[in-house]
Amino acid sequence: MIDTAVYDTKPYDREYLASAAGAERVAWRFHEFRLSAETAAAAKGAQAVCIFVNDHADRACLEALAALGVKLIALRCAGYNNVDVVAAREVGVALVRVPAYSPHAVAEHAIGLLLTLNRKIHRAYNRVRELNFSLSGLVGFDIRGKTVGIIGTGKIGRIAAQIFRGFEATVIANDPFPSPDWATAHGVRYTDLDELLAASDVISLHLPLSPDTLYLLNAKTIARTKPGVFIVNPAFPR
Repeated sequence: MIDTAVYDTKPYDREYLASAAGAERVAWRFHEFRLSAETAAAAKGAQAVCIFVNDHADRACLEALAALGVKLIALRCAGYNNVDVVAAREVGVALVRVPAYSPHAVAEHAIGLLLTLNRKIHRAYNRVRELNFSLSGLVGFDIRGKTVGIIGTGKIGRIAAQIFRGFEATVIANDPFPSPDWATAHGVRYTDLDELLAASDVISLHLPLSPDTLYLLNAKTIARTKPGVFIVNPAFPR
């Protein structure tokens, strides 16, 4: 049996982990609190630790885990910016992570966020619960005919662009590594960032977090956008 301490767990984490293939070979210890240097002691006796995006595995935490005999940290997320990778290597703790999220799920979520924001679905829901059926302040715009700017055309960005094309929107894109064959096949046009910012009614970000993308949208770049532009950011840090 592999004794595994699982931090920052919710009921669905426990349900899925306990029923996963091979789970019978794991002795799960579920903790609701997050991992940090202060809570690392809860992993005493465990060979592995499982963490999520809000856990904090800095050097002090990793040294404490290594001193307890922990040999592996499994991240149940794609991002690993909350782990000191260099320190993990130095103290002999191996790291594994989720290779990728479903690109369709994230792209569809981005469109869901825009529809909620545009059609004020969240506000309408609360009004209806109070038997208020007024449309005042809830009317949005048709996506059809609007210009949507996709920044980042990896797997997720390409799927989002294709969905927006299904709305009959004009889709423009920016990426340092464009996919011209894909763009031609789906009626998407690549352009530079300045034109995308100036022309887009909707901007959807699909970029990993890096020194080059950190604060890509800032006071200067936002000043170049259309008044009232909608910005959607479903991006996950890596």
